[in-house]
Amino acid sequence: MNLLYSASGFAVGLLVGITGVGGGSLMTPLLVFLFGFKPAIAVGTDLLYAAITKSAGVFVHHGKHKSVDWKIVCFLSMGSLPFAGMTLYVLKNLMAVDKDITGMITFTLGIALLLTASALMVRSVLLHRAAKLKLDDAVSDVDNSGRFSPRWEKIATVFTGAVLGILVTLSSVGAGALGTVALLFLYPRMSTLKVVGTDLAHAIPLTAVAGLGHLSLGNFDLELLGSLLLGSVPGIWIGSHFSAKIPEYFLRPALATLLLVIGVKFVMV
Repeated sequence: MNLLYSASGFAVGLLVGITGVGGGSLMTPLLVFLFGFKPAIAVGTDLLYAAITKSAGVFVHHGKHKSVDWKIVCFLSMGSLPFAGMTLYVLKNLMAVDKDITGMITFTLGIALLLTASALMVRSVLLHRAAKLKLDDAVSDVDNSGRFSPRWEKIATVFTGAVLGILVTLSSVGAGALGTVALLFLYPRMSTLKVVGTDLAHAIPLTAVAGLGHLSLGNFDLELLGSLLLGSVPGIWIGSHFSAKIPEYFLRPALATLLLVIGVKFVMV
């Protein structure tokens, strides 16, 4: 185990516990810029890390709060999992013909970070609007909480899943902040708790499939994964206890600005 990796995992876990977002969007750039990992290794390891850590969150949301809409998870997965598989297939073929995929992953990572920064900026607005339209959890689902008609809502949800599948597979960013904002837009009358739980539940199979795909391509570091988990688990636990004491109106803009700067740097590379 590497104590520096664990310390980084603790720091990112602390921020995730406080803000609720930022795992992949902070972890991957940290691994690339601070520790010098290749973007493909950083993305692949972070995806498996996310699949493991998010599983605990879904256990709480589904087991304790009953806040996962599995119907919406299925529609998102219908788009995300096939497109994650196709993205991995493209990456594998690019590697087979000796084409450098680092540039593509780096650029996609930058775009995903810019989108995440934008999502953090508008998230509070969508949350405020959703609070006005919120339905009771017992009746909030894909058929009556959506912005569009049920038919188009399902198509839009599958399409959203497809976009997330490509972005997350290439960058490990977007399963959290982008997924939450997309659901808040698509289902404005769904409770915030259910939006978070549903997005978290969808992120597990997506990050697992994408992570295992990167593992099969050799984009993985076992020591790094173990060290990150060792530090992040207590970090998330401590951060969650501080979340109510630190003003959100300060943290989210600061995090969004940081991601914006990092995203521009990746795109300009």
